[in-house]
Amino acid sequence: MAKEKGRKLIAQNKKARHDYHILDTYECGLVLMGTEVKSLRQGRASLADGFVQIDGHEAWLHNVHVPEYSQGTWTNHTARRKRKLLLHRTEIDKLESKSQETGHTIVPLALYFKDGRAKVEIALARGKKEFDKRQTLREKQDRRESDRAMSAARRRQRA
Repeated sequence: MAKEKGRKLIAQNKKARHDYHILDTYECGLVLMGTEVKSLRQGRASLADGFVQIDGHEAWLHNVHVPEYSQGTWTNHTARRKRKLLLHRTEIDKLESKSQETGHTIVPLALYFKDGRAKVEIALARGKKEFDKRQTLREKQDRRESDRAMSAARRRQRA
C-alpha cells in the first residue's frame, strides 16, 4: 500500500473566519479511535460548534461532530465526544495564558489528513463586534466588484 502524501481537507470552519479575528494558528494532531478515522476518511465531519479548552495542562477539542462509522459495531464512537489534541507543552502554556485574557478563545479552523495522519488547525482568536463583521463583508463585496470591473475592462480592450 502506497504512503499518502499531501494534505486532504475533511472539514473547514468558514464561520470562524467571519466571527473572529484570527491572531495565531497552530497545527496539532488528534487522539482518535479507529472508527473515527474511518468516518473521517469518508470525508464526514463538522467543525461548526467546535472549540478548544485547556484542562489540566492538556488541550481538548469539544463539540466537533464526527458521525458514527456506518459499518461499525458495538465499538463505534460517540459523535460529539471530546478529543485530546497533541501539542507541545510550550504551545499549550502559551494558548492557556492567552485564552484566559478577556475576549480570546481557541477555535478549530480546519480538519484534514496530512501525510496520512489526522490533523486539526486551531487558532487563537478574538471575537468580532457586529460592525467589524459588516466591515469585512463590505470589503469583500468591494473587492469582488472591482475585480469584475477590471475583468470587464480587459474584455472590452481585447474586443
